Amino acid sequence: MRKFSLLTLVLSLFAGIAIAQESGDPLAQYKWVSRPLVIFAESPFDPRFVLQMEMLAEDPDVLLERDVVILTDTEVDAYGPLRERLRPYEFTLVLLDKEGNVVLRKSSPWTPRELSRTIDKLPMRKDEIDRS
Repeated sequence: MRKFSLLTLVLSLFAGIAIAQESGDPLAQYKWVSRPLVIFAESPFDPRFVLQMEMLAEDPDVLLERDVVILTDTEVDAYGPLRERLRPYEFTLVLLDKEGNVVLRKSSPWTPRELSRTIDKLPMRKDEIDRS
């Protein structure tokens, strides 16, 4: 129960988190605006999912600065558009660029710092850095 409460707290405190919805293309609204980080798990109690959410909550600013929006899908039985498009297996972390292309796919949790290093290598992010 403590893990579930912690997860609920993390979800409510982290401003960039959105919950994946089953209707339409849930990624269309982020194209050219945000970098979706989609986290799949077979259950919200999956230890890797819980660890990933805890790590993201420890340093949310590093991802917010990079326009990352977090989508979660822990409903393996409700095979929705995100699962159909990204084809996860068990725990899967998928990072997309602002153009909607998959730039990272991992089967284990990553820290915000690791994610930010990957994002900072993207051409559009380099342009954003140069302009600022």
